[in-house]
Amino acid sequence: MKSILIIGIGRFGKHLCMNLAELGNQIMIVDTKEENLSDLLPYVVSAKIGDCTNVEVLKTLGISNFDICFICIGTNFQSSLEITSLVKEMGAKHVVSKATRDIHAKFLLRNGADDVIYPDRDVAEALARRYSANHVFDYIELSEDYSMYEIPPLPDWIGKSLKELDIRNKYQVTIIGSKIGEKVDFLPAADNKITEDQHLMVAGRKEDIDKVLQKL
Repeated sequence: MKSILIIGIGRFGKHLCMNLAELGNQIMIVDTKEENLSDLLPYVVSAKIGDCTNVEVLKTLGISNFDICFICIGTNFQSSLEITSLVKEMGAKHVVSKATRDIHAKFLLRNGADDVIYPDRDVAEALARRYSANHVFDYIELSEDYSMYEIPPLPDWIGKSLKELDIRNKYQVTIIGSKIGEKVDFLPAADNKITEDQHLMVAGRKEDIDKVLQKL
């Protein structure tokens, strides 16, 4: 459980708050508009109306007491930059700021952000990859070069064990889990045989996984 501050409650901030609360974190939310806070009151330990570009408002929040500060302002980059810089100056342990453009990310990182997230871009990329490829059930970007796909097994994999297939050496990808219905088996044993009804969670370099996808 972590102590988390979220500044800026738009659509992304709202979903972030609810998901963090469901994972048992203690959350304080701040926004300039009261109506943005009301729906989230059951999920948080504290909610405050205020303009966080105002140093006096930030001083009342106890910035240094939070494990993570999320700056989720997407429509006003100047405000996002100012708040990112101010919370870091006030002793924030870890600052995560939302960006919409690469140039914004560069300025945020230079002015106090420890991490920058691109929720709209990331969702768009995940959807594009998922629906452009055949038989992709899910997609997660792990880094700029690496990703994980949930895919069906190749036809010639069915009935063979992971050891027999030697997928890592042949395809330069790793099967980190398998799924049948809602049952997930992480890090399956080498003697596990692949069945037709399985979904495989395959991780590796995007270019290597693309070669596997072309065989589906």
